[in-house]
Amino acid sequence: MTKQEMPKIGLALGSGSARGWSHIGVIKALAEIGIEPDIISGCSIGSVVGAAYVSGRLEQFEEWVRSLTRMDVARFFELDFSLSGFIDIERLQGFFDDYVMDGQSQIESLDKTFAAVATDLENGREIWFTEGSIKEAIWASIALPGIFPPVRHQNRWLVDGGLVNPVPVSICRALGAEVVIAVNLNGDIVGKHFTRIDPDKQIETAVEENSLKANISKTLRDYSSALFPTKDKEDTPRPPGIFEALAGSINITQDRITRSRMAGDPPDFLLTPKLSKIGLLEFYRAEEAIHEGEACVLRQKEQFINYLNL
Repeated sequence: MTKQEMPKIGLALGSGSARGWSHIGVIKALAEIGIEPDIISGCSIGSVVGAAYVSGRLEQFEEWVRSLTRMDVARFFELDFSLSGFIDIERLQGFFDDYVMDGQSQIESLDKTFAAVATDLENGREIWFTEGSIKEAIWASIALPGIFPPVRHQNRWLVDGGLVNPVPVSICRALGAEVVIAVNLNGDIVGKHFTRIDPDKQIETAVEENSLKANISKTLRDYSSALFPTKDKEDTPRPPGIFEALAGSINITQDRITRSRMAGDPPDFLLTPKLSKIGLLEFYRAEEAIHEGEACVLRQKEQFINYLNL
């Protein structure tokens, strides 16, 4: 089938925080078998990778995420006493400008059709960004409650699109896609986010990064231990930490929403990378995520070839 005969292909890149680096592997593997989507819709981390792709910066973006270490990721976090979020916004803005897109870029100027989805915090409605600033679209789409502060846009407070449409198949359809390939990062994750972590190890890591945060964390831990003493037995279960509880809650919510949305508007191809071992904020595990993104495409390679006559 020639390019002229190819149907208009849409690629819906789902939400999933650190698991989102697998989108890079998906895009690369699709290109290797001759599939270059005409329409990209992204939710949360999917909007970030999608923006890098449509801006022609995917290669340098991949180099950067592969170079991330645990310490590099820690530097993106700051203790915000306003309690609006934990991300160092200024540092992340510089990252977007360097590796994702030009800060002045407009969605309308792109060679491919691009859209990002966010959620109106006041009424829960889906907000689609199909024009205007790419940076604003991404900021709104990734504003995960508790991690990022909400984004003010046109007199509305916007948060992560994963709250309403974690895998935006519907946007691809609305923008004219005849065949939709969806990437669901939320399959096979519910109940698999809890791990046994030595609290002393956590404190050691924090000390290496920021002694102030470490002291505050240790003080809070000691205070909570004094209030709620636990037994010394090794088999005594510890309550999940704040990020573990947050990750588990987000996983459950997005899994249920994804199932519901997929039932009403199924894609033509559904890619589900096996990413349950990668935690919500483990952005330093890019190599594993990218590799699995490539692998999940290869598992369906024959179906793609047969369906599209490649």
